Amino acid sequence: MPLHQALQEPEALLLEIQAAKLLNLSVKTLQAWRNRKRGPTFIRAGRAVRYRRSDILQWVEANAVSVGAPQ
Repeated sequence: MPLHQALQEPEALLLEIQAAKLLNLSVKTLQAWRNRKRGPTFIRAGRAVRYRRSDILQWVEANAVSVGAPQ
């Protein structure tokens, strides 16, 4: 599946590099987060790692920080 199409499909399984591009991060950062049990949910099939686009977007929303919100 081409990258532009994969980035639009909510349930598409993205490669590590595609997930990194979607998050504007390096692949090494995603790998480090996985090792530290951080970051978006991922799927491991043998040695292959995949990310659902919907899981990435959900993780981004869950980790959004509101700046200047009244306390």
